[in-house]
Amino acid sequence: MTQLPIPDPQALAHSQQLQQLIIEQIGAADGWISFGHFMNLALYAPGLGYYAAGARKFGSAGDFVTAPEMTGLFGQTVAAQVREIMLLSARQIIEVGAGSGRLAADLLLELEQLDCLPDQYAILDLSADLRQRQQEAIAKAAPHLLDRVVWLDRLPETFSGVVLANELLDALPAEVVAWRENGIFNRGVAVDAAGCFTWSERPASGALLAAAEAIGTKYELPPGFESEISLAARAWSAEWAHRLSCGALLLIDYGFPQREFYHQQRGRGTLMCHYRHHAHPDPFYLPGLQDVTVHVDFTAIIAAAHGAGLALLGYTNQGQFLLNCGILDHLSKLPNESLDYIRAAGAVNKLLMPHEMGELFKVIAIGRGIDTELCGFAKGDQSHRL
Repeated sequence: MTQLPIPDPQALAHSQQLQQLIIEQIGAADGWISFGHFMNLALYAPGLGYYAAGARKFGSAGDFVTAPEMTGLFGQTVAAQVREIMLLSARQIIEVGAGSGRLAADLLLELEQLDCLPDQYAILDLSADLRQRQQEAIAKAAPHLLDRVVWLDRLPETFSGVVLANELLDALPAEVVAWRENGIFNRGVAVDAAGCFTWSERPASGALLAAAEAIGTKYELPPGFESEISLAARAWSAEWAHRLSCGALLLIDYGFPQREFYHQQRGRGTLMCHYRHHAHPDPFYLPGLQDVTVHVDFTAIIAAAHGAGLALLGYTNQGQFLLNCGILDHLSKLPNESLDYIRAAGAVNKLLMPHEMGELFKVIAIGRGIDTELCGFAKGDQSHRL
């Protein structure tokens, strides 16, 4: 890990404070917590977790760059699908995990151009710091639309319209599972003699064991195979069946159908961390200062949602989705050979190309009360792969 940037003393002290909190929780739990518990604390511990504290996360000054940060054309393009869903349900939007607020600002401005502004644009984000940054971003880009934006503390009891989440599911806590010769184990976290975090396995049980047994049997996983199961992502998707009256969840994230997620060549899973634009596999490095993610099992997401009463409305890769929604038309409106065009074209290339973000990132629509084929999935729908 010596190649990673060294944090300043204030950031290091912050990380050490969170590390001590996690150590105390491990001690209170007889020396062991599940990785899902560790991941939840590392990302969301109040005032200390990666998404709950004040360090800059998005863009060139942060740890990673999301699609909305790369170009405003992303939000402008997604607006076509958002508009269609609103016209088929209600003019309401909830964005869950709105990051820097850039996507919200771009969407609102484009929906204004399309004469289809939402009556309300709600943002659900538990980080007070991110809420402030989102408000500042929207106020700067679209001050006349800020009065349409509200911030929520919890999911609404009932909702009709569009639920939008870009790179949310990958940051929901996941358990790490190992299929061994002598059974299925939950790979958790303990503290070694030097006071450092270390992997520690205990037999899996309950819902995790049931899910792991089903996966292991279906895909004939060999002993020694390790991967992740996000019960939290499954539960989050299913929960909307109790709240969504009419409309759709539009979820954009990186991941695979289940048979690819648990392919035997992916025997060490998908767990990955991001720190200052460096990707590495050590989740115990500088807790609170780095993002910890797992890829999304999209088959599990739709299975949980469908089992609770929602329908699959479309599934495809990000590149095809953006092409269907007209990203090249938006690009063509920029002055040819201008600096704005050159920058935007480079970003669009990364969003579309299979070897960049175009294939790894997927878009899935799940909803209720919508029978129309959605524009984002008109060509290249891959629902059969789920």
